[in-house]
Amino acid sequence: MAGAGGERWVGLAMDFSEGSRAALRWAADNLLRTGDQLLLLHVIKEPNYEQSEAILWESTGSPLIPLSDFSDPLVAKKYGAKADAETLDLLNTVAKEKEVMVVVKVLWGDPREKLCQAISETPLSCLVIGSRGLGKLKRVLLGSVSDYVVNNATCPVTVVKTHDG
Repeated sequence: MAGAGGERWVGLAMDFSEGSRAALRWAADNLLRTGDQLLLLHVIKEPNYEQSEAILWESTGSPLIPLSDFSDPLVAKKYGAKADAETLDLLNTVAKEKEVMVVVKVLWGDPREKLCQAISETPLSCLVIGSRGLGKLKRVLLGSVSDYVVNNATCPVTVVKTHDG
């Protein structure tokens, strides 16, 4: 995928938090250019097998879902995702203004492992990930997804911190 016909595949870890929106804004302002493909990687920690497609796609992740389809609440729900309107509006605006194609891949399991697995299976030019800004003690006790991905990903990773503290 990466480099085919000069296109770049840029990954964005998306959990629909303020940190993810900050990472999206940073990528739009500093990284994305016309013709890029933006791959949103959304990891659901605990799948709800009764209300989603998780049982079908748990090991490989969902197929690539175009943003126009994923913006439909019924499609997002089918995959167990809880996308918020603010983030979807921001994504649609970035896609239109930057002339990039946005696709979503939903994964189920440990976010650290699933993000690294998706990166290794999808040759990305880079990955942008938000930081929740955990303090040192919480980071040691809970582990940091961004720290893990930075140290284990097979592509360059940019961690974007929010300005709330």
